[in-house]
Parts: sequence; C-alpha cells; structure tokens
Amino acid sequence: MAQRYWLIAKVLVLVAFGQLRAPAVMAQAASPDSAVAAKPLTFYGFVDGYYGYDFKHVDTNNRPSFLYSHNRQNEFAVNNAILGLRYNDGNVRGALGLHAGTYVAANYANEDPALRHLYEAYAGFRPLRKAWLDVGIFTSHIGFESAISKDNWTLTRSLSAENSPYYETGARLIYEVAPQLTLTALVLNGWQNIRENNQGKALGTQIQWKPTDKLLINSSTFYGNDQLQDVPKRRRYFHDFYVTYAVTDHWSVAGVFDVGKQEQATRGSRPDTWHTGAAFVRYQPTPQWAIAGRAEYYYAKHGVIINAVTPAMIDADFNTKAASLTIDYLPTSHVTARLEGRTFYSRSAFLLDRNNQPTNNYGNLTSSIAISF
Repeated sequence: MAQRYWLIAKVLVLVAFGQLRAPAVMAQAASPDSAVAAKPLTFYGFVDGYYGYDFKHVDTNNRPSFLYSHNRQNEFAVNNAILGLRYNDGNVRGALGLHAGTYVAANYANEDPALRHLYEAYAGFRPLRKAWLDVGIFTSHIGFESAISKDNWTLTRSLSAENSPYYETGARLIYEVAPQLTLTALVLNGWQNIRENNQGKALGTQIQWKPTDKLLINSSTFYGNDQLQDVPKRRRYFHDFYVTYAVTDHWSVAGVFDVGKQEQATRGSRPDTWHTGAAFVRYQPTPQWAIAGRAEYYYAKHGVIINAVTPAMIDADFNTKAASLTIDYLPTSHVTARLEGRTFYSRSAFLLDRNNQPTNNYGNLTSSIAISF
C-alpha cells in the first residue's frame, strides 16, 4: 500500500514540475468554480504545521475527542499536508488530491486505509451551460469553515464545524441561476463517508445567495440514515445556515446556526436533537495583520453526534460554550502565521483534568505556520 501512495505522489510531483510556469492555484475551502485557469491543468499544495498547549489537561497528548483539527497538544505536529492537481477546460473538470496529518488520522479513522488519504478525487462535466455535474470525493456543502485552516477566520474550527461533515462522496449538480444565486443538489454515501455503510443514500441541498459583494447567505440541508446495514434505521435531518457580511474594508462579521434531529431506533420515541451557534468578528487593519474573535455554543441531547452516533437514553447532555481569539500575520501571500487562545465552559463536568478529576472548564493555546502554493 505504501508503494502505491509513493507512486501517486511521484506522478503528482512530476506533473507539477511540468506546470511550474502556469499560475499556481491555492487550495480552496469551497469546490472550484467554473472559472478556467490560464492553463487547464494546475497544481496546488498546502502544509499546516502547529504546536498546541492545553491547560488543566489530562496527562495525554490528545485533545478532547470532539476536536479533530489541531487535536494534539504539547507536541509539534502537522495538522494537514495536501498535494494535488486540478483540471478545468471550461467544459470538463476533475481533481485528485492527497493529504496526511493529525487531522486526517482523527477525522478519517473509520475510513478504509486505502482511501483515507484522498483529500479530493472527482470528475465532472457541464450537462448545461451554467451547470456542473461532479462524481467522486469532494469538500462538504455544509459549513462556514473547511479543512484548509488559512481560509478560515480562526485557526481552530468551531464546534459546529468539527462535528459536521468536512468531506462527502457522491454526485452533485451545481447550477448557477444568476451570478448572485447558486443551487446545489447532492446524492451521497452518507454523513462524511467515503465508502457506503448501508443500502440507502443520503440527500443534500445548498442555496448560496450573494445579493451584494459584501453579503453572503447560505442554507444547506442533509437527510439520510447513517447507521450500519444491520442496525435499525435512525434517520438524520440537519440544516446549516450562515451569513457573512463585510461591514467595511477592514471589518467583517459572520453568524452560524445549525440544528439537527436524529430518530430513535424505537418507533414513537422522541428523537435526539442538537443545535449549535457561533458568531465571528474579524478585523484586518493591513494586508499583513488580522485579528478574529469567536463566541459559540453547542447543545446535544444525550451527546448525540458530538459524543456518540447512537447515544443511550441515560447518556448526559452535552452543553458547552466556548470563545477564542486568533491573531494572524501574513509575511507573504503564501505564508500564514497564527496564534490562538481558546476557552471552554460547561455547566457540568465534561472532561478530566491533569489530576484525572472531572472538570467543567478547559483552555488551550495553538500556534501555526501554514504555507500554500
């Protein structure tokens, strides 16, 4: 298996050196749009190295299990390293990207070892002049944040982003109704699954409306059963909503609200529900410096999704608030250096401290240097 990945990486590097004179394309949080590069074939890469330190932390290098990005502490590590190719001639497009890092080890732990290092792998074409049809592995249609830290306002991910899909596998139809309005319909293998785990398929939608250059409104939905084939169905309903607004050239704000419901295995029982919200404020006084704050909460009945996919009725609710502050320094357009402080608080104990005693609060610091090309 290692030889297979080595051969793929070697091919990517060889093709990349053949494209050095073409403008490089940075990795994007959202799927590539219909714009055609100066040359159809482009090469991209991203590396995010980090060091984190936790306060009142149990004696381990792992951060809490509900954190998947930058999830190691008191350790120098690579969160995500990506190398890939994209092709787009205006009528046909596709992508192949490989990745590795602590984020991959945590978030793709349940995937087939032969597939977990695929960041994206899809092929598509235009069935209509203003539409794209893609099939394969691609970034999620859900959420304000992505796996590419430099594209996010804060260094670490919000609780809502960490506990909703980062990636999806299936087919998506993207239609541009107008320059301000884009509609997407998806048929998927499930909730962040590369391989299917049952005989059903999940459905998704996305509406993105940009009435002005400063305002973006997004609505995304998911419906499906993500239980194993031989386990009773628990249909999941989920809606993600966020708004971003550029107040001035220097100030921007964003708001996120997600709500979900998952049926119980026993018909007639009340479903498990969860909802989460976050508010972001970002100030960028110069092209080289920026600061961003985030306040958020996450409530999950019986800890559904965030602690367990199929929680028991006796499991405790997850009810936690958090806040963070991130400082960015961009010495060049290809480098992002960041420092973030983050704190969590819960009404009841939800973690163990360094003395293995239950605690209802937790804090950490994370630093990162990321390059992209």
